[in-house]
Amino acid sequence: MPTPTAAALFRDVGLLADGPLPVGRPVPARGPGVFIVELASPLARAPIELTRVGKWLEHVPTLRVDGQPPTSRTLAARLASFWLPAQTVLYVGATANSIGGRLSAMDRTALGDRRPSSAGHWLHALRLAGTTRVWWAATDAPVEYEDALLAAFAEGVTPEEREALPDATVILPFANLRRPTGERRPSGIEGSLVAEVVVPPPPPKHVVVVPDGDAEGARGEPPERRPAGPASPSGKAGASGPRPRVEAPPPARAARAAAGRAARDGSAATMTAEGVTRLQSELDGLIATQRPQVIARIRAAKELGDLKENADYTSAREEQSFLEGRIQAIEAQLRTAVIADAPPPGSRADLGSVLTVEVDGETDTYTLVGSAEADAAAGRLSVASPVGRALLKSQVGDEVSVMTPRGPVTYRVTKLV
Repeated sequence: MPTPTAAALFRDVGLLADGPLPVGRPVPARGPGVFIVELASPLARAPIELTRVGKWLEHVPTLRVDGQPPTSRTLAARLASFWLPAQTVLYVGATANSIGGRLSAMDRTALGDRRPSSAGHWLHALRLAGTTRVWWAATDAPVEYEDALLAAFAEGVTPEEREALPDATVILPFANLRRPTGERRPSGIEGSLVAEVVVPPPPPKHVVVVPDGDAEGARGEPPERRPAGPASPSGKAGASGPRPRVEAPPPARAARAAAGRAARDGSAATMTAEGVTRLQSELDGLIATQRPQVIARIRAAKELGDLKENADYTSAREEQSFLEGRIQAIEAQLRTAVIADAPPPGSRADLGSVLTVEVDGETDTYTLVGSAEADAAAGRLSVASPVGRALLKSQVGDEVSVMTPRGPVTYRVTKLV
């Protein structure tokens, strides 16, 4: 029986594989799917790096082998006992989010850490050659295909390799510790990851229930009038003292502040310079190319005769109406657009900033823009949206929490341009 390669496993389960790419290189796959980490050729012995194993034990002192604290050599020997010398496949993974994001998260996770992703963490104990590669395939059923790939892999393991394993009840690639159906490899290694941080629940909220009619103004009485007085230096009415003079901000800062307020409340088309360029380019194309084409279609349809039952004429007129409406809308946006200055280097996130954020182990890049040029698919995030509003004024290292229908989601800013 030939050794099952990654490409052969994908073919066995009916998937068309993409790749390969060297491990560690960004994988251009943003959707859900499955992936395989594979050696270029089989290795007779596991290339375990003893110094990495030692650092692993220092980082996770709770790690146990058969219930006892191990030495570096004991742990390395236990890992090596699950090496399959005739196989090239090291790990089969799956994700319901982003294949590229999951692989990037795995690559950034130190041995023993849980986050960004501890999947396949045994791989970090190996000294892998630059020829180690990754294959992937997009699918909307990643768990089902992961299980099918693992089953196909197990069928290709030779009887000699099975007999050499410490336990052959669950046959998996070297870095897989369990199957999606729940069966775990009995490795005898426990506590191999740092302890999970337990976040205490928030304190209970104290709610005061006011009977109907007891709230101020509920019975129709006028609101209490408070005496007005000159403002104090602290800005509170009724205190004595002259009103302090407020210096006007510099023009550039005032324009940026006005632009930010306008973008957040939707009262004006606040845009970045790149957004204005995009709109102008679209407008030029509509006027120079699409408008003459629609006019030519209408002229040709008229020559066919009766316009009452002329489908070509009706379709062309509808397209013309949509086109002219779009032209007018873009022209109006450009007339009223407030162009926000690019934020200076080293400042906090503002309109025009490009942020790289990490959420749930995945990495995304967003450009903060006004609502007029927002496009989530293109990575342009409106500062009027919940996520954009939370990221506004953030800086590298900040973590912001956004409430979503499935609960709070935390975004950590890793890069700001």
